[in-house]
Amino acid sequence: MPQRHSKNNNDLAFFTYDEKRKLGYGTQRERLGKDSIKPFDACSLCLKPFISPMSCPKGHVFCKECILECLLAQKKDIIRKQAAHELQKKQDKEEEQDKLAAQRARELDAFDQQNHGAVPQYSNDSRNRNQDKNGFHGANSVKTTSFEEEALRTMKAFWLPSATPEATVKVEAPSSHTTCPEGNEKLKMKSLFPIYLTEDTSEGDRGSLDKIYLCPSCKVTLTNTLTLVAVSSCGHVFCKKCADKFLAVDKVCLECSKGCKGRDLVQLEKGGTGFAGHDEGLVATDFKHLGSGSGLGLVRPSSKV
Repeated sequence: MPQRHSKNNNDLAFFTYDEKRKLGYGTQRERLGKDSIKPFDACSLCLKPFISPMSCPKGHVFCKECILECLLAQKKDIIRKQAAHELQKKQDKEEEQDKLAAQRARELDAFDQQNHGAVPQYSNDSRNRNQDKNGFHGANSVKTTSFEEEALRTMKAFWLPSATPEATVKVEAPSSHTTCPEGNEKLKMKSLFPIYLTEDTSEGDRGSLDKIYLCPSCKVTLTNTLTLVAVSSCGHVFCKKCADKFLAVDKVCLECSKGCKGRDLVQLEKGGTGFAGHDEGLVATDFKHLGSGSGLGLVRPSSKV
């Protein structure tokens, strides 16, 4: 009975499809579970249970220390990029002035050689590029040196270190606005507002990692399966059902009786449940390619699905 060579080792100079599949070659996709998804009470930066939580107008929740440190680091980076941009503008202006001065000098030399080309002249000016070793400005010597300089200046010979072209690195003008690290929209410190969740204290004291939060209106335990709404004017958090039924109608917070408007209701972002999530990127992908001399080769992350 003939063997199935595609399923066994062989002496081929390439990997078969089954061998690549067993080695994990190609794009590997896996559905994310609950353990791989950030819970609603975790910071979007440090991924730990938040301390003194603050939310942006788009509903991304961060620890107060994490988001302030992030915004300050962005401001320092903007200042550094602006300084580099200003320095490059100054260098470009100086280079343009040098080019204009060199062009003006070449025009004067050309005019001088056209009118006094047959008369030898002596000069001790070391900045004159067109003079020969003896200091003559004859027509023949000027033609030779200018031709050589022009040839060396325009020659694109990568094998000559002296004639290798240099790539200019341009620093673009940076944006002066700080951005949200989660949603990439413009974010200022004054637009952040603190949020307050109602903790369940019916079962005694719990650790900092075992806290359970409730909706202050319907007393339902808050999880990733619920959509949460925060009131930006006072910071209290409710489930979306109570927010649509009471807050949007009465225009008053149910916890502190403070007035609120429709624009003050901010829907908080959540990580999903890992099961039947809609409009959630719950599929992780990795692309593996076989490296030389290594079993599984190198692993690099592919684009998100």
